[in-house]
Amino acid sequence: MIFIKLNLSRLSYMMCFCTLIACSSSQKDKVLVPEQSNQFELIYSPKGDTFPGPSTNQLKAKQYYAEWVPNDHTFMKGVDGKWHIIGITHPKTTPDAIHEGEHQLFHAVSPKADFKASCFDKAYADMPKVLDPSARPNEDLAIYAPYIVKKDNLYYMIYSPSPFRLAVSKDLTNWEVKGQLFADKSGERDPNILLYNGTYYLTYCSHKCVKLRTSKDLVNWSEAKTIISTPDYDPESPTLIYHNNTFYLFLCSWDGNWDKKEIQGAYQHKTYVFQSDNPLNFGEASKPLTTLQSHAPEIFQGEDGQWYMSSVEWPERGVSIDRLNWK
Repeated sequence: MIFIKLNLSRLSYMMCFCTLIACSSSQKDKVLVPEQSNQFELIYSPKGDTFPGPSTNQLKAKQYYAEWVPNDHTFMKGVDGKWHIIGITHPKTTPDAIHEGEHQLFHAVSPKADFKASCFDKAYADMPKVLDPSARPNEDLAIYAPYIVKKDNLYYMIYSPSPFRLAVSKDLTNWEVKGQLFADKSGERDPNILLYNGTYYLTYCSHKCVKLRTSKDLVNWSEAKTIISTPDYDPESPTLIYHNNTFYLFLCSWDGNWDKKEIQGAYQHKTYVFQSDNPLNFGEASKPLTTLQSHAPEIFQGEDGQWYMSSVEWPERGVSIDRLNWK
C-alpha cells in the first residue's frame, strides 16, 4: 500500500507539472494585441529652410519657405549615441500638389541618448537636409520613405519610389549613393526591413497589395512575393516586426476619400495590424487583428524595451510619438 501511495503521489506531481508546462506554453503562444495609449507627444516640428530645387510649379529653387511638411520616416540610433529621424519632406504647397517638391530628406536629432528621455515637446532639432538632387545625380528627383538598418558599422538606407535605391553612411549625415537595387512596377514604395534569423525581410507597397523580398546582405534581393492583398484600399507604410514568437504587419491605408480642402485630409491615419506565424502570408485584409490611429507609423522599442508608434501630419504637423503596450 505504501508503494501505491508513493506512485500516486508521484503521478499527481507529474500531472501538476505537465499542467504547469501546458499553461506556460499556452501563455507563451498567446497572440498579443498592440494597444496605443492615445497620448501622442510632438517630438519634432520642422523649421523653415531653403528649397534646394529644381523649381516646380509652386516651388522655386533657392527660395526660403517657412513651413515644411514631413512624411514617411525612419528612426535610427547614431554613432553619437543619439536618436536620428530621417524622412520625406517638402515645403507646404496647395492641396492639389501635396507631394510636389519631395526631392530631399529631413534629418532631426534627439537632445539625449535615451529615447524615453527625449520624448518631450519638439525635442528633436533640425539638421541639414540630406540626399537632395545634387547628391543623387542621374536619379529621379523624388525620394520617398527611407528605411535605415545598421550592418558592420555602416548604415544602409533603402529608399523609393521604384526603382528602389541604396545609400550608405558611417554617421547618418554624410551619404554615399550606391545606385539601384531592384525595380518593380511604377510607383512601388515605402520599404521597411526586419532582420530575423540572419535574413533581411523587406516589405513594400504595391498596387492594392504588400510585397516582400529577402536578402542576406542588403544588396542582393529575392524575387517579390505578395504577402497580403488590399482590394478595398491602397496600402501605405508597412512595418513588419517579430514579437512574442509571431509576426505582426502594421499597415496604413488610403481609401481615396478626401475633399482636397486641407492637406491634412490626404494623410489618413487608420493603421491596420495583422498577425501571422508565416511572414509570407497575412491572410485576409478584411480581418485585421486591431486598428490603430497613426499616419505612416514606425514601430520600434526604446532602450528600456518600451514599444513606440510614430505618426506624421496627425494629430499635428511633425513627428509625434505614442506608446504601444501588448495585451
